[in-house]
Order: sequence, then structure tokens, then C-alpha cells
Amino acid sequence: MKKTSQFLPFKPNFSAILTIIMGIGLATSLLAETTFLHVSFDPTRELYEDINKSFLKSWKEKKGEEFSIQQSHGGSGKQARAVIDGLEADVVSLALSYDIDSIASKSKLIDANWQSKLPNKSTPYYSTIIFLVRKSNPKKIKDWDDIVKPGISVITPNPKTSGGARWNYLAAYGYAKRKYKSDEKATDFVKALFQNTSVLDTGARGSTTTFVNRGIGDVLITWENEAKLALDEEKRSGKNSLEVIYPSESIRAETPVAVVTKTATEKGNLEKATAYLEFLFTKEGQTIIAKHFFRPIDPKVSKSSAKDFPNIKLFSLSDLGETWDTAQKKHFADGGVFDAIYKTK
Repeated sequence: MKKTSQFLPFKPNFSAILTIIMGIGLATSLLAETTFLHVSFDPTRELYEDINKSFLKSWKEKKGEEFSIQQSHGGSGKQARAVIDGLEADVVSLALSYDIDSIASKSKLIDANWQSKLPNKSTPYYSTIIFLVRKSNPKKIKDWDDIVKPGISVITPNPKTSGGARWNYLAAYGYAKRKYKSDEKATDFVKALFQNTSVLDTGARGSTTTFVNRGIGDVLITWENEAKLALDEEKRSGKNSLEVIYPSESIRAETPVAVVTKTATEKGNLEKATAYLEFLFTKEGQTIIAKHFFRPIDPKVSKSSAKDFPNIKLFSLSDLGETWDTAQKKHFADGGVFDAIYKTK
């Protein structure tokens, strides 16, 4: 007689299953609460890799606690929009104060008085806008006037998505306005510049890739640190195909930072977030900043790293009679000057 297998009916233990689900949910919740996220703009990737290592070491020595820092990078305007739309950043470091103000006003996640929370209006470093050209500078590009000539292929990001691109635009506009003493002629100047653009990437790092790796364009308008990082990368790979060109003058591009107060508080990260940004103003933080070719604000660190930063004449946004609110509305808002000049291309 054959033996038959007997199967007992399955009786699910709903209490146990519920416990497991709740446990997973709790673990997910705890993970979300203890994840530290820094949202930044394109050219700061390498800088904050170093900053994070040094800060986390310092934090462990002081607090006996370890945690990890996640980074998100992209065009400054896109990054600000992502935070407004729900990206749970604990801190932001963006290309211009307008983007942080947008987060503060539209989402209320950042305190309205964020610029008073840290030294120097919450700006631990600044940069400027320069040119990267092909080796031996075959198009003889020396200043802003040279990149608006017919036949020059210009690479710059899109001012609608990139904070760096807005600095590029205003550096060119400011140069022309100061030289020709006319808003109309300055507008004509940037119109000629964008007539020469062949690719508008969404962020500064994308434009660097287009120019360096894809070999498109005669000149890249870019952050000072981004140009020098490209040269360093070339040296490491044994190449020698690029040159940095400093124009006669350019804009002082101030790049602020802020704690996303509401989010950091909800995640239990407010103390960490505040200490993290304060670290940027320490001598150690300022030294790392200079190493990555952003211009430090500490006088001693600035003096010791002066050889890496040519003494270029810089003008500010206020020298152009602008604030970020007025510049945004006039040049970059829908229907503004940029839309008008680029539609004609």
C-alpha cells in the first residue's frame, strides 16, 4: 500500500506578519531619520568628498559617533527645485543665494534669515568665471570680446537650470555693461555670445564633459575651479590638450550654504547639519576649499594659497546695480532677456 503525503493546511500567523511589516517600516523610518543628505551644485563633487572625510573624522573624535553623508549634485536651479519638491536635504550648498531664497520662500524648509546664521552671509568661499580653450589657443581667445566673434563655438550651460550658467551670463553682461556703459549694448553682447553657443547642458559639469570629453567647442565658459580640475585630470592621464585663459575681468561668484532647518530637525540631524557647515569656516575646512581651487575667505589661508589664484579684477552683482531678485526677474525668468535673445537663435 502506497504511503500518501499529508499536507497540513497553511494557517498564516497574521500577528507575526504584522510584527515583521512594522519592523521593516520602523527600520525604514529609522534609516530615513539617520540619513544625512547634502544637496549641492555641479562642480563641488570633489571638494565635498574631502570635506566629508575630514568633518566625519572630527565629529567622531568629538562625539564618539559615526554616520555617513550622502551627496546629490546637479545644476543649482534644478537642485533647488528638487528640495522644494521634497528631496530631503539636511544642508544645501548652491551656486547663488537666489536658489536658497527660493527654497526658503516656497517651501519654508529654510529659515528666512538663513544668511545671518553663519559668517560672511553664509558664504564660506567664492569663485569666478574664466575660459578653458584648446592647447595653443588656436582661436586666439584672450578676453570676452573674442568669444562673441563670428565663427567661435562657445560651450556654456543653460541659465534656466544652472546657477553657474547664470554667473557666466552675468560675467559677460557685466563686462560689456562696464565697457560700453549701456544696458542695450550689454544685451546685444550676450545675444552675440549665445548666438555662438553650440550646446546648452543643464549643469556646469555636463558642459565640461561636452567640451573636454566630447571635444565640442572652441571655448568653455566655466567656474575657475572646474577649469583647473580639468587641467589636473589631464595631467594625471598624461594628456596636454587644454589651456586656462583668464579674461581681463570677471564676476565675483559667491556660493552660499544653508541648513535646511525643518528637514534636519525632523530627521534629528540639526546639530550635525549646523556643525557640518560651521566646519567649512574653520582653518581646516578653508584649506581643503583652497586645495580644490575655490577661493577661501580666511585671510591667512587666502594668503598661503595665493599662487593658485591669479589676481584677476572682479566686479560684484551690486557693481552692476543688481540684486539676485532683480537679475532673476530681468534676465532669467520666463519671458526675460535670456528667453528673448535665445529664441532668436
